Amino acid sequence: MASKQEQFIDDIGKMSVLELAKLVKALEDTFGVSAAAQAVAPAAAAAGPAAAEEKTEFKVELTQGGSEKIKVIKALRSVTTLGLKDAKDAVEGAPTVIAQAASKEDAQKMKEAIEAAGAKVTLS
Repeated sequence: MASKQEQFIDDIGKMSVLELAKLVKALEDTFGVSAAAQAVAPAAAAAGPAAAEEKTEFKVELTQGGSEKIKVIKALRSVTTLGLKDAKDAVEGAPTVIAQAASKEDAQKMKEAIEAAGAKVTLS
């Protein structure tokens, strides 16, 4: 049993961010669950009202690719680990989640760089 788990973890480790996002979406659809709601609920319950005051992790979503796709692809590659094809697919397939749990600082850097290239980004 442990070898199957290790193999699964190795396979996940080799995936790109875009592939991981698609995998999470497929798992959510298949099993009728939401990974974000499950991960946030225990943390919010443990922290109480303090958790509602300041959010520390943000989901970064590319909402519109913009008119200059090449600039956006370059900006996306500079702030993520996406390869050229994955970055191109993300820009052309917008809206696309770029990062699931980015720190506030990293999320702001991503947003600024990508918006400077002409795309639209939302943080949630």
